[in-house]
Amino acid sequence: MRTEHDIVFQVQAAKTDPAAADGLIRQYLGFIRSETVKFLHTIPENGHEDELSIAMLAFYEAILAYEKNRGAFLPYAARAIRNRLIDYYRSEKRHGKVVSLHAPLGGEENGEKLLNLIPDTVDHTEEFEIRAASRREIQEFSQKLAQFGLTLSDVADNCPRQDRTFAACRRVLDFARGQPELLQRVENTGKLPMNELVEGTGVERKTLERHRKYLAAILLAFTNGYEIIRGHLAQVTPKRGDGQA
Repeated sequence: MRTEHDIVFQVQAAKTDPAAADGLIRQYLGFIRSETVKFLHTIPENGHEDELSIAMLAFYEAILAYEKNRGAFLPYAARAIRNRLIDYYRSEKRHGKVVSLHAPLGGEENGEKLLNLIPDTVDHTEEFEIRAASRREIQEFSQKLAQFGLTLSDVADNCPRQDRTFAACRRVLDFARGQPELLQRVENTGKLPMNELVEGTGVERKTLERHRKYLAAILLAFTNGYEIIRGHLAQVTPKRGDGQA
């Protein structure tokens, strides 16, 4: 069973090896097709497969542009496919070349819908593998946090609520991620080196103290290759309308 680590390894190899890139595209053709149909809610008429070609190009572009700090690869590639298809429809405006999947065949109101006759293009094995990899990673990360008296809920409960405080915490995280020795100490102890972080970022110590659990949990996620979890944590943003820091 492929894990997210395996996928990332394949993507990194495909960046510089055209043959590996072609193989990866063939391997995930079911995924590319399913993302195309998911976006369109339609199927191109016979002889007009521009959308699928564009989706394949977007997948290849995602391979070239992908970096580990952008989260799990497949969700990243799915966004790239969607964005490329949006750009295509905006520029070409060729909506008339598609047929609704929900339209009844033969124009009869109670006729069989085209959707019911189309083979399932979703790669269910791939989806299962992604879910299984996510579960394993969450379990491993939860165990890592538990070693230091932390839980996953600490990330949400201790998250900064205001933009200014959130930006300060991001400065701390960005600084710490560039200090391998500092990260190693966080991984070994589960504690934040407050003095170094204050000196390196200019963020007030009371801010670090207030959001210690949040910062420690996220830094721990960056120490063991938790690509899927990092992808989710990278999208954590302040909650609007809350007066707390």
